[in-house]
Amino acid sequence: MKLEPYWLASAPRFGSASTEPVAGKVDVAIVGGGFTGLSAALALAKAGASVAVLEAGRVVGEASGRNGGHCNNGLAHDLGGLAASIGIERASALYRAFDAGVDTVEALIAREGIDCDFIRTGKIKLAAKPSHFAKLLKSAELLQATVEPDLVVVKPGEIRGEIGSDGFHGGLVFPHGAHMHMGRFGAGLAEAAARAGAVIQESAPVTGLERLNGQAHRVVTGRGTLEAGQVLLATGASRQGPFSWLRRRIVPVGSFIIATEPLSAELAASIMPTRRTATTTMNIGNYFRLTPDNRLIFGGRARFALSNPASDVKSGEILKARMLELFPQLAATRIDYCWGGLVDMTADRLPRAGERDGLFYATGYSGHGTQMSVHMGQIMARVMGGDVTANPLAGLDWPVVPGHFGPPWFLPFVGMYYKFQDWRS
Repeated sequence: MKLEPYWLASAPRFGSASTEPVAGKVDVAIVGGGFTGLSAALALAKAGASVAVLEAGRVVGEASGRNGGHCNNGLAHDLGGLAASIGIERASALYRAFDAGVDTVEALIAREGIDCDFIRTGKIKLAAKPSHFAKLLKSAELLQATVEPDLVVVKPGEIRGEIGSDGFHGGLVFPHGAHMHMGRFGAGLAEAAARAGAVIQESAPVTGLERLNGQAHRVVTGRGTLEAGQVLLATGASRQGPFSWLRRRIVPVGSFIIATEPLSAELAASIMPTRRTATTTMNIGNYFRLTPDNRLIFGGRARFALSNPASDVKSGEILKARMLELFPQLAATRIDYCWGGLVDMTADRLPRAGERDGLFYATGYSGHGTQMSVHMGQIMARVMGGDVTANPLAGLDWPVVPGHFGPPWFLPFVGMYYKFQDWRS
């Protein structure tokens, strides 16, 4: 079993990173070489800006290359619950922004000719308990009447047509969801940005930011210093660098994933005949999908801990046990890959994007980052170009997470709370 992301291990590495020192002046410096930063770099460079992308490690080496491979529409929230707090009009607008995110990914792939197995399979949300199906039905009524008219209800007696498991009690199919190969998409996105003229620097961690005369910014990295007219922070759950304002508002939560060996066509069809992406209704639930070569990618918040090799192994064991509970037909199946990553979680699980003290930012995707990170990269390029009305996240208040100043010491307590909620649901 390899302790590395399947997406990165099975994709070509980005080959056009600059080997020159970080120096000079640019119109825009982008901190972070994940999907947000690369998408913004592509759009800005095509608009004629000089762009430098500063990545502490390797391109798409963190959350963008360490996720479950889903590209789904829909919020992390129940639409009715969110509408109760911010109003149905604003909640619906946010939902449609996530829809637009999937469209943005699809259009960008077609426009740039990125080979990444993008397929609109739809997503199924699976009721993990009988009582959860009743809640899904109530949610479906509002969704069908407002933002998701094509939603399909799968009754408990029909669930075997979707999932080859006795562990679920109905579900909802969201037809607009998709999946793709994250590593190949990321490498292709980086190459497209480089072709457009963006300079992409790997192994260039940002260690200092200074405003110059209220206008430009001095950006200090481990490979040199440059001056930028504008700066976009696209760092996600970065735990290092001069980003304390963001860090106090983002909780890095570990998410863990395993990938099986390729399954036979018959075995793959027995577990996921429709080949959709799947998520479950538990707070500490699971998400899974098949790859084109029939590997099952199976993930979840197996443990409320951060990712490291020892933690990934322990989490992988928990995930395999859960996978076999749901799909006992996989008992003889080998696990080829096991990895973890950090989800940049906000307190209300809504992403944030905007400008503060001359620094632009887009982050906090809370586990729904594939589509929204790409979409918000394009959006923030427009905002930085002067179209301040383009940002669908504008105006969202973003207070600090109480008691959060550095490492998330409270994660075990959060895990206990959600386990209790799952038990009583």
